[in-house]
Amino acid sequence: MGNIKFIKEDKEVVAADGANLRLKAIQNNIDLYKFIGKVTNCGGNGQCGTCIVEIVEGIENLSSRTDVENKKLKKKPDNYRLACQTMVNGPVSVVTKP
Repeated sequence: MGNIKFIKEDKEVVAADGANLRLKAIQNNIDLYKFIGKVTNCGGNGQCGTCIVEIVEGIENLSSRTDVENKKLKKKPDNYRLACQTMVNGPVSVVTKP
């Protein structure tokens, strides 16, 4: 079990090991998408790249970047992830819409 702290929203949620970051955010009314992403997101398939988050603490408690993420985030810092491709396995702090 690990807590996910959403910094901008000042909200902390509990997540079971292996929980999907995007789904936990949606279940807890955390808005991951900028305006255009609200309309064009792919529904969590890793194809659009609109659910980007910045991991500020606990990156070691996340699943490794997928090939999809490596492709979509190649020009972004290493601590940027696609929420839909990220599994949480311990405490983590996240900035949405970096």
